[in-house]
Amino acid sequence: MKIKALALLAAMTATTAMAQTAPHERQARDIYEKVIAFRTAAGHGQMPKMTDYLVGVLKAGGVPQADIAILPLGETNAMVVRFPAAGKPSKKPILFSAHMDVVDARPEDWTRDPFRLIEENGYFFGRGTSDNKAGVTALVSTIVRLKAEGFKPKRDLVFAFIGDEETLMATTKLVAAHPWVKDAEFAINTDAGGGALDESGKPVIYLVQGAEKTYATFELTVPNPGGHSSRPRSDNAIYDLAAALARLQAYRFPVMANALTRDYLGAVGKSMPGEVGEGLRAFAANPQDQKASDYLATQPEFVGTTRTTCVATMLNAGHAENALPQKATATVNCRIFPDVKVADVQAELARVVANPAIQFKVLNDPQPSPVSEMRPDVMAAITRAIHVDYPGVPIVPYLESGGTDGKIYRIAGIPTFASSGLFTKTSDMFAHGLNERLAVPAFYKGLGHIYRVTKDLGGR
Repeated sequence: MKIKALALLAAMTATTAMAQTAPHERQARDIYEKVIAFRTAAGHGQMPKMTDYLVGVLKAGGVPQADIAILPLGETNAMVVRFPAAGKPSKKPILFSAHMDVVDARPEDWTRDPFRLIEENGYFFGRGTSDNKAGVTALVSTIVRLKAEGFKPKRDLVFAFIGDEETLMATTKLVAAHPWVKDAEFAINTDAGGGALDESGKPVIYLVQGAEKTYATFELTVPNPGGHSSRPRSDNAIYDLAAALARLQAYRFPVMANALTRDYLGAVGKSMPGEVGEGLRAFAANPQDQKASDYLATQPEFVGTTRTTCVATMLNAGHAENALPQKATATVNCRIFPDVKVADVQAELARVVANPAIQFKVLNDPQPSPVSEMRPDVMAAITRAIHVDYPGVPIVPYLESGGTDGKIYRIAGIPTFASSGLFTKTSDMFAHGLNERLAVPAFYKGLGHIYRVTKDLGGR
């Protein structure tokens, strides 16, 4: 009886909480639940089904079919939605972007079903809850909410929903070239930019992404004649590759900094106590401070902001347990500081591994992404939106150590600023990992943030 009573109390509490939310929030939660259920990872063919669902929501919310474009590509697709200006546009369009795909999750590894939205202990659990189906939901919710209000923007607002951000970003290139998008004055990307909470839940700082490092992946291969395992050779492809990776592990690329990274690290340093804050402040004041840079090199959260980084992520070697390996290959993923050439990083890797027999191959086609200089109008709109829920929190631009669709837009000539409106604790960051989660209040406040920024920039 006690268990049943507790279950009934929990259900009543959840029902009461939902009753207290606004209609647009209840609809957004329903959208969120639906999109989490689509396994939109590469290879599962779920993207067209999710897009069909979103089209239904948008059309029911008043978006005409003529303002929705589907861009198919293989098993996936992108979607572009136009919210036209009322009358003759006063300025160029604004692009808002989110990606619909996710990194795959194996249900057997998770504590909960990753493709079912589960609300528990103040969190939403599920693959994509933070990366980036909260952003997808916020954009769809904003479009429908503005349609219901009869909002009349002074310029075209264009909303992009990307189908392969986690892999090739080929649909992002289709979107960037689309007639509704290619002349955009700037873009707001929901896939990055966000706020930091300390472990007590106090807001510390809000970050707006204005630049990204170049994403480049190299394959390092050691060839060898091989032979019978009963006749070991002095040269062995696996040992030679292991020795090369050990040298790479011990190596640090030179310290680098620009105005954006120094401002960011200095601002974060002011809000953080102890050795971390001291190191950040010291580095911001003088990037050549050896003690500070050495300390930050040990901090995964900040090392990527201070230099180019390269790390081994995959291995493949040998062909039989009773044969010497004829080939050993390592995949090395690099996040390259702005204005550094991919070829220069490859040359430095070759110097570090110090084995001329190692063959290098660059995967895909890495392209440097330019820095987007911060716009006062964009920063002002983001600041106003954030301060509604988090009064007085510092708003600071930063360099993204990871990679997003923003680099494709920037390469296409569209300055891009990432702002999700989501505040999280460092201990709650599980994007791409097991048991991905987002605090329930962060989801609802993120909805409000995107709505306010869209209305502010579109109506002014």
